[in-house]
This record gives sequence, structure tokens and C-alpha cells, in this order.
Amino acid sequence: MSHLVQSIVAAAQALPEGGLLSPKEFLHLASRAAVDQALTRLTREEKLLRVGRGVYALPVQGRFGTRPPSAHTVVDAIAAASGEVVVPSGATEANALGLTTQVPVRQVFLTSGPSRTLRLGQQSLEFKHGAPWQLLMGNRPAGMAIRALGWLGQDQAASALQTLHSSLPATEWDAMRAARAAMPSWMARAVSEVAVA
Repeated sequence: MSHLVQSIVAAAQALPEGGLLSPKEFLHLASRAAVDQALTRLTREEKLLRVGRGVYALPVQGRFGTRPPSAHTVVDAIAAASGEVVVPSGATEANALGLTTQVPVRQVFLTSGPSRTLRLGQQSLEFKHGAPWQLLMGNRPAGMAIRALGWLGQDQAASALQTLHSSLPATEWDAMRAARAAMPSWMARAVSEVAVA
């Protein structure tokens, strides 16, 4: 095993689950072509997973063999490395908040960065560029509620807001009310109507 390959494997093993590697991290050891070739070889040997263009992760060794890192850890690593805001889609949030029993088939995330699709073994993670109001308050329950309302739409907003008003902690409900100026008009109006009821 070459020094470059050993360095890449050591760097990957030093990362927590879902930690990401980029070819640029190894340009001090070899040329870009040599680094790309080493990463391709490690991917072919299944010692690394190619998650996306120029993004690699270490597969996780478990009791039942190798598996890709969890989607959650990869999404967190992408957000930390890029500085992007990355949050689950409205459909996922509506399900998590008990506003729908529908379970999303695809893993879709909203991001402040560019739209793209990443692969984790057989599953794909779809990143869609989100509107600023969809990214409000990140992963806080108030932010989850805003995204869920956006996905449910205007027709279901009143009943969903009644459920949220009784289930969200008061601080989160107040935070959502305070964000009305950034919401679409129909949503801000619906939130205001519950606020005065």
C-alpha cells in the first residue's frame, strides 16, 4: 500500500461516522491525478464510498458486515463542512410532528446551498435549494412546523395549526409567531388567526 493510500485510509478512519473526505485534503502528498486515482481505487475496493462528486466517506463496519454511514451523520457533516443550512423537507417534518401519517419514500433535504443528489450505497439523498422562509430556525420545532405547514398547504393549515398550537412548547409557538414577517402571506395570516383565537 502506497504512502498516499495509507494517508487517505488513516484520515478516513480518524473521522467520526459520516465524516467526509475531499481530494483537496491530500494535494500536499501528491498531484491531483494521483489523489483521484488513489480515491478511485479505494472506492473500487470498497474501502471508501463515493458520496458525490469529490466527496468520499468511510463505510461503517458492523456486526452484519459493511454499511454506509447514516444519512443523518452525512447531512450533519455536509452542513458543518460547507456552512450551509440543511434541514429535512416539509413532508418529513409533517410526519415527525404527527400532522400526517404519510412516510416520505425519498430522503429530501432543503439547503441554502446548491441542489444536488448524493449517494449512500443504495439510498440517495436529495438536496433542494430552499427558499429562505423554509430554512428559518433550522432544526428547532418552530422551524419544523413552518416547513410542515408549507408542505401541507393553505387548505390544511388551519387544522394543522390547531394541533401545533397545543403540541408545541410555548417558546417554540412564540418563535414561530415572531417569524410571520418572513413567511408566505397565506401562512402568516393563518398563524395570526390562531394567535388571536
